[in-house]
Amino acid sequence: MARAPFRIAGEEIPAGTRKTVEVPVAKLYTHTPLHIPVEVVHGRRSGPVLLVCAAIHGDEINGVEVIRRVLRYGALRHLRGTLIAVPIVNVFGFVQKTRYLPDRRDLNRCFPGSETGSLGGRIAYLFRTEIMQKVTHVIDLHTGAIHRFNLPQIRAELDNQASLELAEAFGAPVILNSGLREGSLRELGDSLGVPVITFEGGEALRFDDVVISSGVHGVVRVMRKLQMLPRKASRIKVTNRSETARNSVWVRAEIDGIMRPSVRLGQRVRKGQKLAIIADPFGATESPVKSTVTGIVIGMNNLPLVNEGDAIYHIARFDELDEAEKTLDDFRSSMDTENNDPVQPDQPWDENRD
Repeated sequence: MARAPFRIAGEEIPAGTRKTVEVPVAKLYTHTPLHIPVEVVHGRRSGPVLLVCAAIHGDEINGVEVIRRVLRYGALRHLRGTLIAVPIVNVFGFVQKTRYLPDRRDLNRCFPGSETGSLGGRIAYLFRTEIMQKVTHVIDLHTGAIHRFNLPQIRAELDNQASLELAEAFGAPVILNSGLREGSLRELGDSLGVPVITFEGGEALRFDDVVISSGVHGVVRVMRKLQMLPRKASRIKVTNRSETARNSVWVRAEIDGIMRPSVRLGQRVRKGQKLAIIADPFGATESPVKSTVTGIVIGMNNLPLVNEGDAIYHIARFDELDEAEKTLDDFRSSMDTENNDPVQPDQPWDENRD
């Protein structure tokens, strides 16, 4: 018996096919309609419904490229279940190259949304009713803020066993236990009983090949974990080491000035170690920035011009620091390996191919 079609936004996608659906959002003040593009790959055989989405913050573009590469993966023709790919959730912010919506709201603080609320609330409501209520698992792709670079990492509510399993399957070098934030997509998923993991990597408005490759590998690993893709059709290793951080802290600037960093992303640091120097333009006064904890740098501010209170270094704390350092070394080595990308450009999706 043939599998039933997948229905979304008034469209039907037959089993064994894929289709791009334009979900109407609103009209610009020029009367131009605006849509959220959604790609649905509906497998011939039943299985989970996985949502992979990016650009909830409109300037976080690495995830858009991750999804583009995943959608070119030839093994999708063997898909079990359904893949819903939404590369650009915040279309307003994406067009304007900004994190926020036109009313300066953060879309990732607007869930579950309201049909009659603000623009952010209406988009969140639409996303919830048209997409989130149809899925079983979610991977939400993010980057650091503008001028702030994040080491590839997964953030999840690790007390949730289903989220923990997805986080471990993704295979990012760092897993950070992160509580739910009010109005976020992860909180919405929790209320719906849908496990959501957030991938963070890179910085806003910049592509980074290592981050993108890490994201592509992670999404495919999760799909294999969920048995949506056959293992034999993938060139990705079954396992990839991750280390879980028990918590993390931000080290902030104590004075205004020009910063000269002393440590790099992914480096192990000890409590009291000098991380950077902040000086005035004339060099008359200099102040060291020291680590308040022992751990590994998983995020840093790349902008040398800082104000008092600016977040400069994000440091994760691990129970097994030596193991975490080795995991990061292994990650860097694996990303340097040739032909590491699982997507085969010469074998794109073809729904007529066996």
